[in-house]
Amino acid sequence: MGYPAVRLSRMRRTPHLRASLRETHVIPSRLFLPVFLDPTVSRPTPITSMPGHFRYPVHAATDLVRRAEKARLGGLLLFGRPSVKRVDGVGARDPKGVVPTFLRKHAGNTSLTLVADVCLCAYTTSGHCGVGKSGKIESAATLAALSRAAAAYAEAGADWVAPSAMADGQVAAIRKELDDRSRDEVAIMSYGLKSSSALYDPFREAEDSAPATGDRKSYQMDYSNAREGLRELEFDAEEGADVLMVKPGLTQLDLLWRARQRFSHPLAIYHVSGEYAQVKAAAEKGWLEESRVVPEIFTAFFRAGADLVFSYYALEAVEQGWI
Repeated sequence: MGYPAVRLSRMRRTPHLRASLRETHVIPSRLFLPVFLDPTVSRPTPITSMPGHFRYPVHAATDLVRRAEKARLGGLLLFGRPSVKRVDGVGARDPKGVVPTFLRKHAGNTSLTLVADVCLCAYTTSGHCGVGKSGKIESAATLAALSRAAAAYAEAGADWVAPSAMADGQVAAIRKELDDRSRDEVAIMSYGLKSSSALYDPFREAEDSAPATGDRKSYQMDYSNAREGLRELEFDAEEGADVLMVKPGLTQLDLLWRARQRFSHPLAIYHVSGEYAQVKAAAEKGWLEESRVVPEIFTAFFRAGADLVFSYYALEAVEQGWI
């Protein structure tokens, strides 16, 4: 039976009808806000390419935590920087580093899930995500460094650690390190399908983490390869990842959908810095309305299968009443 007996528009006629029949909902508790912590600044310092975001010293981040709690966000994703970069990125595992310091201050005192990103790019003089020379990543040294960093965050109170270096075997190495230290309660969210993307550039300004030479294409995914991306997720799942992430977001909705068909794990997607900056810049030009665009983007993520969305818009969207 078709038109005119069936008219689907009948069920879209009023705001009440549309709200009652909405299939996909954006819920604040499933939104996570990335936060940049910087021991070299004394007050919140604006990030030029990410308007509305700042590098925070630990003592100045408390207000942001309280705002996120009031908005009932799911959690915070913590990124840190060292006071001094080193070849081996040793600052990433410093128990007195900015991320462990933040965790010791807030863990157990907040309703937010605290997630510590585990990578070396902001901590190494090379700007690469692993330890190595001449742009070549040394696997054993990298896995050891990532594992020790994850352990430092876990011991400081992180709820989850989130390896993002795309190093083969990183999930298994971190799981073993945590379990050996009796931190088996700490979950691992793996950036399992993280493609090499031009959309990360504002983040690299925020973290001062651009590679000094070369690029990251030898260890980050080729965004052309869907089947290989699913294999990356499979390996991380087999190694013990509790949550699997797809990154970037908008350009890989198809991969998120494929992952949803294959895995029963909670799936996260990262609405990355370049995607945020695009919308923010267009809104500042008056070319589009954030209040309409951001809910549409978030809905697309959840509709495609995400359980969690990591976005620089997470807090603003809730505080402004866009969702």
